[in-house]
Amino acid sequence: MSWHNIFIRFLQLNFLQVVIAHCMVYRILPHSIQLPCEPTGKNSGFPLPVGIAENGLSSNEKHDQTKANATALVAEDYFLCCDWTDTYVNCFVYTAQMETQQIDSIWNLQFWTTINSEELFCVVGLSSKSSYRTEDFTVNLLYSLTDVSLESNSTNSLKNNFTVTHCIAIKHEKYECQIPSVKLNHTYIMWLKITHGMALFRSPLMLVMPLDIVKPEPPLHMKIEMTDKGQLKISWSNPSPKSYSLQYEVKYFANATRYVYQAVEITTETSLILSNTLLDSSYVVQVRCKRLSGSGLWSDWSSPFNLNLQDVMYFPPKILASVGTNVSFYCIYKNKNKIISSKKIVWWLNLAKEVPRSQYTLVNDFVGKVTLINLEAMKPGGNFLFNALYCCNENKECNHRYAELYIIDVNINITCETYGNLQKMTCRWSTNTDLLLSESTLLLRYYRSDVYCSESSSMPSDSEVKECHSQRNNSYECIFQPFYLLSGYTMWIEIKHPLGTLTSQPVCILPKEVVKPFPPFNVKAEITREVGMLNVSWNNPELPKSDLQFQIRYALNGTEITWEMYEVSAVSGSCVSIEVQDPCAVYIVQVRCSVLDGIGYWSDWSRLVYTVVKDIKAPLRGPEFWRIVNEDPVRKQKNVTLLWKPLVTNFALCSVLDYVIEHTTSENITWSDYVENDTTFTFLWTEDVHTIKVIAVNSIGASSVNFIITLSQQMNAVNIVKSVSAYPINSSCVIVSWMLSPAIYVVTSFVIEWTNLNEDEQMKWIMVPSYVRKCHIYDNFILIEKYRFSVYPVIPEGVAKPTVTEGFSKGGIEKQNYVNFYVILPLVILCLVFLLGALLILHQRMKTLFWDDVPNPKNCSWAQSVNFQKRVDIL
Repeated sequence: MSWHNIFIRFLQLNFLQVVIAHCMVYRILPHSIQLPCEPTGKNSGFPLPVGIAENGLSSNEKHDQTKANATALVAEDYFLCCDWTDTYVNCFVYTAQMETQQIDSIWNLQFWTTINSEELFCVVGLSSKSSYRTEDFTVNLLYSLTDVSLESNSTNSLKNNFTVTHCIAIKHEKYECQIPSVKLNHTYIMWLKITHGMALFRSPLMLVMPLDIVKPEPPLHMKIEMTDKGQLKISWSNPSPKSYSLQYEVKYFANATRYVYQAVEITTETSLILSNTLLDSSYVVQVRCKRLSGSGLWSDWSSPFNLNLQDVMYFPPKILASVGTNVSFYCIYKNKNKIISSKKIVWWLNLAKEVPRSQYTLVNDFVGKVTLINLEAMKPGGNFLFNALYCCNENKECNHRYAELYIIDVNINITCETYGNLQKMTCRWSTNTDLLLSESTLLLRYYRSDVYCSESSSMPSDSEVKECHSQRNNSYECIFQPFYLLSGYTMWIEIKHPLGTLTSQPVCILPKEVVKPFPPFNVKAEITREVGMLNVSWNNPELPKSDLQFQIRYALNGTEITWEMYEVSAVSGSCVSIEVQDPCAVYIVQVRCSVLDGIGYWSDWSRLVYTVVKDIKAPLRGPEFWRIVNEDPVRKQKNVTLLWKPLVTNFALCSVLDYVIEHTTSENITWSDYVENDTTFTFLWTEDVHTIKVIAVNSIGASSVNFIITLSQQMNAVNIVKSVSAYPINSSCVIVSWMLSPAIYVVTSFVIEWTNLNEDEQMKWIMVPSYVRKCHIYDNFILIEKYRFSVYPVIPEGVAKPTVTEGFSKGGIEKQNYVNFYVILPLVILCLVFLLGALLILHQRMKTLFWDDVPNPKNCSWAQSVNFQKRVDIL
């Protein structure tokens, strides 16, 4: 039995009141529906009993209504529009057999929702024969979320438990209603209410499930691509988000016949292979989508995409690749709308280098392919950050179009450190920004294995992104806190760019193998007394609780620091002594440590520690000194000035606080004078014999070995040195030699004085051992000036009479010339050898020229009687 006959029979049985009282509900499907409606007065009014209008059906009628609810969702052939008040419902029942001319107005309804906005939209279009729209004409959509069966909903409960949304006029006789925050998997009961003055019209109740009327967004990013078989295809991207499978409808048409579709195809893929017939003209392509299974609405058409094959087309037009990889390009070459055979295509890189033909592939008759292997890194600089690849014909005629190849070096090193307290793990990596493309985004992705490192070298799909912070010098720092000590962290850098995504080689980090201990603390360094060794001590860090090994670096403090390393092999030791070259210098010392088994990193160096210079021993000996005697004839007295040179560190060990001058006269009278920070001392000499000793004193004690000079009036007249000569080697060195008279006294040392007589220059001196007879004196000498050289013999009894020479000895100059002669002589001999060789070569050339002029006796009659051998002997 048809729905029409059933419905007529319900009317005949006076069932209309039951339907109205308990809500006839229409289920909204994903397409437009029409609700015919009559104005008030064209249908009979049904006065509703108070019990029905207010409380729904009585309890006695509920049993009969259970059967009626089976037809609550009626077919589309029947529509119901009511003029509804609190006490009367004036309804219009429409069937398919009725003529449209009898209908006063039609409500065109379209429902849809989107996943992105989670909003439900309804567009109401009013089409009426008589225009009754005025300023007090309003359209409202009433809705209620229901999660119970319709049998338990009375008319009164639906009327009082609802939400009203006002519909906004968007065009003439067209309104848009919007319900925010809908839930896709829930069910809504809703109806339209139109008021016009005192008149009130209500649509029948409508059941809406948002999941049935989802309208997706149109597909995005349409582009033309090429398959490995040389087939052209149009591809697109799914709208976001994609919560279910979609089907797609593709239409394309020629520009000349716009809006006249050439073909419409349905596919479940995000691409469609194009026919080769489309290569000869320009087409426009559009695509839309809808839910694959179940109900749903078609999306809007995507933006038109022009499928216009140019003279030369590359697939892809741009490629982003990493160093060391292989990439392939496809090309279609058209010349005057005629496709050139792929056999005649050649490839050029940057118009400077032809790609070897061994890297070509003929995909089909009109598609050529080239594969660039083992890509090299691009050099920064210039205006272009890519390599231009040209597809040319066999005559090397290239179109101005080219494909772009971007190459990035993704060899990025990732290092991680786990600090001694095992509270966090810090990972660092850096990259050269000069080789990166703009719009690039760098991410550190990682995957954690439960125990140790995964045996697979692939990058898991369920990886996570770790936030990293930019540091200096294009480096980044990422902190894992907390972390798992025994887990394996597989990490890699992901470079995202609109052209594609590149990844670095993954590396697996095991936190327990990258431990970096805290540095040793309380470091002390000092030079030990007596032995002069560098003694370094420290306290071990409390964490980690592992056996540690240590390194010490030390250096002399100064502007340029050169570190020396010292390994400490003892695990339990926290003190070491190091032999140093200069125990009286200031050293800087640092200590670091690492886990003994060699796994992990060295800690940071401890803070700098400076040694303090302390005296190790008493000075080994006192300083060498000399005296200058100045006589005052007026006062008839002699003033003696002592001169000495500061002790070097090796003799001072390590410093000198002051000097002590001990005096002893011939009458055995002794006294001492103290000199602190000075190297001269003057005193009055009144005795015949006066012995002087200069002692160096530091914080440990006084020098035990000291120089002694005796001043004697009698010894000043003793002549021991027979002769003295001085000759220069150069402007910075002069040789002074002397000869002694027959030995009468024992000489302990010699003192040589020199001074420039032409300049007001202080006298200079040097002390040499007693066995020396020739001494090299180094100073800045002016050879044209006049110098005085004096040699003083020092004997235990006193200082003997000096022997003096003024100026440089001529013999010394002659000797110097004699020395120069030995330098010049080898040069002269060498020149003579070259001269002799030249004469021999010249003689040979003369013989050759002579024989060239002698006639051949076989060809010359007069030469047959001449003996040319004798002529050669003469020569």
